[in-house]
Amino acid sequence: MMLPDRIGKYRIDAVIGRGGMGIVYRGFDLAIERAVAIKSISRAALPIDEQSGTLDRFRREAQAAGRLVHPNIVQIFEYGEDGDIAFIAMELVEGCSLHQELASRRRFTLREIARIMAELLDALAHSHAQGVVHRDIKPANILLNAVGRVKISDFGIARIESSNLTQSGQMFGTPYYMAPEQFLGQHAGPEADLYAAGVIAYELLTSIRPYSGGTPQIMRQVLDLETLPIPPSRLNANVSETLDDVVLTALAKPIEDRFDSAAEFGMLFAQGIVDSLALTGDAASADSPPMAPLPAGIPATGTPSPGRRLAAARRQHTVPPASTFPGDRARNGSRPQSSAHKPRLLVVDDEERILSALKSVFRNDYHVFATSDCEHALAFIARYRMHAIVSDQRMPGMTGVELLRRAKEIAPGSMRILLTGYADLASIVGSINDGEIYRFVSKPWDNNELRSIVREAVAVSIELADLAPPPSSDLRPDRAILVVDSNGELYRSTRELMADVCPVRQATGPEVALGELATGDVGVVLFDIDAGSPPDNANLIKTLKQDHPQLLTLVVTEASDSELMIGLINGAQIFRFINKPVALKNLRGHLIAALVRAQQFEQAPQLVRRQAPELSSAPRLALPGRWLDRIRELGERIGLRRRRP
Repeated sequence: MMLPDRIGKYRIDAVIGRGGMGIVYRGFDLAIERAVAIKSISRAALPIDEQSGTLDRFRREAQAAGRLVHPNIVQIFEYGEDGDIAFIAMELVEGCSLHQELASRRRFTLREIARIMAELLDALAHSHAQGVVHRDIKPANILLNAVGRVKISDFGIARIESSNLTQSGQMFGTPYYMAPEQFLGQHAGPEADLYAAGVIAYELLTSIRPYSGGTPQIMRQVLDLETLPIPPSRLNANVSETLDDVVLTALAKPIEDRFDSAAEFGMLFAQGIVDSLALTGDAASADSPPMAPLPAGIPATGTPSPGRRLAAARRQHTVPPASTFPGDRARNGSRPQSSAHKPRLLVVDDEERILSALKSVFRNDYHVFATSDCEHALAFIARYRMHAIVSDQRMPGMTGVELLRRAKEIAPGSMRILLTGYADLASIVGSINDGEIYRFVSKPWDNNELRSIVREAVAVSIELADLAPPPSSDLRPDRAILVVDSNGELYRSTRELMADVCPVRQATGPEVALGELATGDVGVVLFDIDAGSPPDNANLIKTLKQDHPQLLTLVVTEASDSELMIGLINGAQIFRFINKPVALKNLRGHLIAALVRAQQFEQAPQLVRRQAPELSSAPRLALPGRWLDRIRELGERIGLRRRRP
């Protein structure tokens, strides 16, 4: 793409960045010899029905930021139009965004955090005093110049007190940083900016956000009054209780429980930093990084202060020290069990903050063992009966998969869960087929989802401990295997392979499979997911498992789509994955193991109930309506058959 020579009076020198709405150029004002940033939008690049609204928001960005003159806000020089191009000329910030720094996993010191938050909150205090609410405060919109000074940018969805452009019921913002009222499409005032600043403070102090997951999961957590963030001090030992109080006040869900102003937030945050520095013994020295001056009235020591008491009083929904959420104690009864009578859970991760987070999530319900050393973990497993083991994948000296493989050898009755931030297909397939992994959980995880998975895993471990698997010679001879493949090759091989064990039936496609499932006693499905549309097949498998959790599914595939496989493992609880070309000897072993588990399900129906995946509307949306009708019919028939003595 060729650069324009000029936009308005500015010479264009380079492209700085591109966004969904347009291009940001590096420009130069020849009249006063000043480098500038030029944010531009081309009308021709916008759909006709979006041009008016987009250009209104763009013009409003210039109007909002243009009335703000503050050292920590990117200065606007001019709004203009040049033919098809609308543009904003603004201060050029040489540096990077806070988002880039966080994405590089940079850990900020308490003094650096104090300076960043002081400058951010001072800028917000000025903005709010001018009647401008940003409404999209997030690390990507916080620039750090060459000397690390904060510069707030992108007032593109700002609300101006005198503006009528914002309509009630519209939802603007970035989910991780949106306040509850923004999710509800309600009026977003200064308190929404302070909530977002609280999220940023939490992220700076802990390296994680207070809520995680996709947009629906974040929205559910933010709007649920009983779902509260883990106090930062449990994730970072250098954080004082004072700072906990301040950050959690900023993140309060009712608007009236948050700070009244950015100035109040800034004053109390500075006090929290002072208390945290005293806690760590970090006294100011000539070598200390610069920290913004404390507001008047803040003592220079870690002694208790009115600010701390005020923040504590404001925080209405305090998280009890022994639990993750305030509702736990009410749901679980009066007093927590002693650890000796709790199920045992082992958590393994090489990052202390992750271990602290996991211990905080589970300590109320389980006797939690935690270690960052894999050999220590194996020693725990050999000495104590662990009901569930949660391990990170990337561990020094030993991968999480290898640790769980060895854990299975030592304690086959434990349920093993792998935390992973990346998709290693070979490890996924191998660990599922060898029975090492019960579930995969992607980082960053959702606390409620992880607790649900661990609770299910512990229950299954307890049930299996009292249930001996039947010998393969005692398997029911009338329980069939259904092979779903289009050309019959897999069916013929399986029929020969299992002729001495059980009947084998064939279905050439999903609809035929539903018919076979309705007419025969099928306990195991061997599904060639590559036949037809893999996404449709995956949705069918997930829906079948939701409605009929007693079915055990083995998937045959040559695909390398690790995301699809993890989705099937977690959403449909696939029993085994078989890679093409199929090794028949291994296939027989996997099928017999599935038949054994199916017979265990029949002996212990509670196992089926415990492992039934949560109902979800998502996979059903992609299924043809006739499939859903057949699935419902199948459910009625299988339900009657399963009740037969």
